[in-house]
Amino acid sequence: MSKVKILHIIKSLGRGGAEMLLPETLKIHDTSKFEFHTIYFLPWKDQMVSSIENAGGKVTCFSASNNIKLMQQYSGIIDYCKANEIDLIHCHLPWAGFLGRLVFAKTKIPVVYTEHNMQERYHIATKTINKLTFNSQSLALGVSEDVTSSIKKNINPKIPVKTLLNGANTDSFRRNPDLGIKTKQELGIPENALVIGNVAVFRFQKRLVEWLQVFKEIEAKNPNVYGIIVGAGPLEEEIKAELIRLKLEKKVFFPGLKTDVKPYFSAMDIFMMSSSFEGLPIALLEAMSMECAIVSTNAGGIKEVIRDKQDGLTCKVEDWEKLSNLCQFLIDDPVKLSKYKKASRERAVNSFSLKRMVDSLEEIYLSVMK
Repeated sequence: MSKVKILHIIKSLGRGGAEMLLPETLKIHDTSKFEFHTIYFLPWKDQMVSSIENAGGKVTCFSASNNIKLMQQYSGIIDYCKANEIDLIHCHLPWAGFLGRLVFAKTKIPVVYTEHNMQERYHIATKTINKLTFNSQSLALGVSEDVTSSIKKNINPKIPVKTLLNGANTDSFRRNPDLGIKTKQELGIPENALVIGNVAVFRFQKRLVEWLQVFKEIEAKNPNVYGIIVGAGPLEEEIKAELIRLKLEKKVFFPGLKTDVKPYFSAMDIFMMSSSFEGLPIALLEAMSMECAIVSTNAGGIKEVIRDKQDGLTCKVEDWEKLSNLCQFLIDDPVKLSKYKKASRERAVNSFSLKRMVDSLEEIYLSVMK
């Protein structure tokens, strides 16, 4: 029996949440039944390429310097699908989605689209094109109930829309205390220090300037608290300027963009998110899997993952300044901190494992092809 050939289409292979899922899911997929191809367009955002290839995927870059040039690649994508006998296309995020819908209109190869964000957060042009083209595909998936509701409310599509919650590879993402100590040493953090961290693309919705302001308030009362923010992005200069303004250069460390974030999760005691909006962040699920206690705003799908005072501590998006009090509560009570670390991992394993997500995805692929 020949394998089902799936083509993932995504704009870039940098270290964003959607991009990170591709190699992680590939490790779990049944490769005796499925063969996976990936096409991306931004050659300078290629951090995930080797991870996908190491997991058995085939990666091709159709170089495009902007969204218009990306759309002009559709005939090349059609040729690729014919040459490689692609059975199904899975697109991630809007511009890859628009391209996939164009290919669907020309070839009728089934197209599944995963939406990672709320429609309300998109630029008016993106939102409009999304609405106009949405029915030219087989099925849409929302990464959280919030995201699915947003699609139904703003687009009212005729095609089926389902929720498929993101997951973390809970077997792979396990806390390693020795690795955590080594990471602290490398950064110059004392071994007995309490570490508050985040892993994020430096975009405005992550509110990392505010994150630093919250950290400053915590650090002023707790000299043995240090911070780690892993990532990079368009707001890097602004965020690092705030670091200097708050005189936190010796307390908060920026290791940069990393394909392997496990050493940093292993060093973190508290994973703190100050986001203004989210779909369902992969970094959050990975942090939970690695036994970081969660303190976060309840943005988007976060509230579907973290049940306040059960799996972690949350506050409303507009009350982000309260994050300092929530962290202080855990700093003051090591027993509670330990409890929330364990609860975090338990929640990830029981409800947000990548295995559950991949099994559901394979069922969806086969049902769409019928």
